[in-house]
Amino acid sequence: MTIFNTLFQKKAGAQGSQTKKDGIYKSQCAESDVHWQKLRVPTSIAHLNGLRADKVNRDHVKELNNVRPKQPFFFLKPSSSILPPKSGPVLAPRGVNLHYEVELALIIGKELRDLDVGDEKGALDAIEGYALSIDMTGRNVQEEAKKKGLPWSIAKGFDTFLPISNYIAKSNIPDPHNVELYLTVNGEVKQSDSTELMLFRIPRILSDISKVMTLEKGDVVLTGTPKGVGPVKAGDVMKAGIKVGGKELEEGMIEVDVKEKGGLYDFSDT
Repeated sequence: MTIFNTLFQKKAGAQGSQTKKDGIYKSQCAESDVHWQKLRVPTSIAHLNGLRADKVNRDHVKELNNVRPKQPFFFLKPSSSILPPKSGPVLAPRGVNLHYEVELALIIGKELRDLDVGDEKGALDAIEGYALSIDMTGRNVQEEAKKKGLPWSIAKGFDTFLPISNYIAKSNIPDPHNVELYLTVNGEVKQSDSTELMLFRIPRILSDISKVMTLEKGDVVLTGTPKGVGPVKAGDVMKAGIKVGGKELEEGMIEVDVKEKGGLYDFSDT
């Protein structure tokens, strides 16, 4: 799961207007005129094998040969990894086995601290809205870190490693535990499952996080991925979306190319 404080903000000189509600800006201008402004470092919650954070999908646990967690596990993903809509390709670093993981993102609408695990209303009331995201992961980097007991920061934290959709109004997702997430690569469906498969539901996710760190208005929490994660390479095109009651949410669609990353980084064993 990932936590960040972000808001939509119109680029300087862009045409259009915005409305503000509880600290979250919803753009009323074209997607190309919008970007995510990062306000604080995000926290990525438990990707451990399933719907990130609290929600670990049972089948995803199996496909990565992970042990089913007894509680949610979360880790940090930097805000600089955010790739706003229409803002360019995902950049694949040299030597990195790049994997996709489609996830539902929760946008927090108010401060949350020490939430009781049984307070489902409190958990859902704290959500301002939603977004769709693709948590990009350097799988070989992550596996190397796991073997040596090291943090996963590099595996999750490269620039562009978090493509994210436009804001989805809360009213468009009446039940976040009953939506379909999907992802395709070059037109082939790779992931397609319901959030009802989460091992941990949203109240448990938010409760566990808020017992450790205060969630603030504007924070974004990624909730984990279903089965079907896999590699992409330069030249591939990823498309992801979210359906509610079988209906596609246009604002939740993501389309992004993968290109090689320049610069000095080249993965080698630690």
